[in-house]
Amino acid sequence: MRRAFVSLLLIAFAAARQPVLAADAGKGAPGTNVEMPYLIAPMSQDGRLLGYSYISSKMVASSQSAVIAIRDKLAFIQDAFVRDVNAQPIGQSGNPTVVDSALLNSRLVADARRIVGGDKVAGMVFTSIKFAPLHPGDSTLDTVPPSERAPDLPEKPATTVPGPTNGPAQTTATGSAPATSNPPAGTKH
Repeated sequence: MRRAFVSLLLIAFAAARQPVLAADAGKGAPGTNVEMPYLIAPMSQDGRLLGYSYISSKMVASSQSAVIAIRDKLAFIQDAFVRDVNAQPIGQSGNPTVVDSALLNSRLVADARRIVGGDKVAGMVFTSIKFAPLHPGDSTLDTVPPSERAPDLPEKPATTVPGPTNGPAQTTATGSAPATSNPPAGTKH
């Protein structure tokens, strides 16, 4: 009985130490996912910058002990990721504003394996990829939808400003002192 228990325990331990297959990389065993910092990748076509893709991801470690090694080297892994996406395009060949996920996944996993060791990284999963164009629209006019605009204010009413004591009152729309064409008495030109 004791031998059977020890055998089952050894089999269970060996199964837990097996690396996660690429097909199961998205799932990963509990405690083997490492949230990665956001990655901002430039998207360009013919040397012209079109915008940026904002990528959130998690790395799947082969075991819980490998998670510690990955977290320990996280800054170096992120640096390699930034250098990689800036060195070569990651967009699809027919649509440069859409990330080629399979290509990017293989490149980033290779970078991470180079830094922490191939047996520690099982794969990578992208949780969100969003493209933001460099110029969101042709015009910056009317960016506030009509439903969110402030109501039009009525025109400012005209105010009456008293004139000099020897003349009539003048009306102005700005509320400032009226301009006179006659110089005050006693001044020379």
